[in-house]
Amino acid sequence: MNKRTIKVFVDFDGTITTEDVGEAIFRKFGQKEKVNRIIKDLLSDRISSRQCWDELCESVSVIDKYELDKFIDLLEVDPTFIGFVKFCNENDLEFVVLSDGFNYYIDRVFNKAGLSGIKYYSNRLFVDEDGKLSADYPHYDADSSTSANCKRNHIINHSSDDDYTIYIGDGNSDKDAAQYCDFIFAKDGLARFCSMERISFYPFNNFSDVKDKITELMNKKNLRKRHQAQLKRKSAYLAE
Repeated sequence: MNKRTIKVFVDFDGTITTEDVGEAIFRKFGQKEKVNRIIKDLLSDRISSRQCWDELCESVSVIDKYELDKFIDLLEVDPTFIGFVKFCNENDLEFVVLSDGFNYYIDRVFNKAGLSGIKYYSNRLFVDEDGKLSADYPHYDADSSTSANCKRNHIINHSSDDDYTIYIGDGNSDKDAAQYCDFIFAKDGLARFCSMERISFYPFNNFSDVKDKITELMNKKNLRKRHQAQLKRKSAYLAE
């Protein structure tokens, strides 16, 4: 693809993994009724993502680190993601994982899948010696309520107007960020959001679908950027 630079941004929970790891952890170790209410409040936009994570941490009375690690090791990456990583490397497509989840389990899941070294940004999760959970948000932006790790800022900081940007995601934390990219691959909650907001996107089931479509895009003679994404990026640049 001559003179074209493509940047790929990928969500982690429920996109790279076969299920939402963060949600699964709190459903497993947190107080069930509280967890259900907190997640419902997030999806109804009654609370921000950061508030959601803080409340979920409080919903866990005490956690055994060994049991937590054992549970994380049961969770898998989508097997087609491994081939997608190889595809990106072979085609010089820079890709960055943007997660509203936590480094604690991302590192563990990637290492188990033989994918250590992948560039990612996330929130941070800690387990203290008393088995208490706490979270830290190094990439928090008060203007971004849907993701405690402001994915939009990472997209702006890791791409330029000359780049073609791709976003791949599935849920609530992707709603704002995806709109800053030229090509959106969406499933589940993100696909429903894009449909309702009339934002153009490509539906996908797994990364084989994404790989096939990106190959098709790469072979296009005239590749057009999404106008609304350009406007949003311009607005973000001016606001800095």
